[in-house]
Amino acid sequence: MIVNGSERSGDVEPRVLLVDFLRTNLRLTGTHIGCDTSSCGACTVLVDGEPVKSCTVLAVQAGGRGITTVEGLATAAGLSPIQAGFHEEHGLQCGFCTPGMMLVATSLLERNPNPTEEEIRWAISGNICRCTGYMNIVKAIQHAAAAGQASATAPREKAAAAAGGE
Repeated sequence: MIVNGSERSGDVEPRVLLVDFLRTNLRLTGTHIGCDTSSCGACTVLVDGEPVKSCTVLAVQAGGRGITTVEGLATAAGLSPIQAGFHEEHGLQCGFCTPGMMLVATSLLERNPNPTEEEIRWAISGNICRCTGYMNIVKAIQHAAAAGQASATAPREKAAAAAGGE
């Protein structure tokens, strides 16, 4: 499988869950184990860009797939927009749900760069936060969306300014 952009492999028993493979074999402990029943979303990762609760997937089922964990969100330039949004808007308290929330939000913003509050709340509805009351999580995702909109318009504004200056 390709995990956070790097090819990774390992020998596992057929019954090993993806969450356990990521945490134990690959030492990617940002993927949390919360409930083991797929109810909480703490173990959410992206599989080929789609949020998946990794406690419901066998590691062998992820063979040949692209897996993104919270460790894969940061870029060479620093925090991803969603990570920056969670930081700026205080979108976490204990932090246990945060990796799953960030990955769900990343997927949402890939599909819908300017979601409404209702769309954000629907997207994160499969992830439980026991601390924040969700308000700052929603604000964090809105912050990331606004940052994405600003970065998308910046190249057009630079191009327009350059064209006007010729």
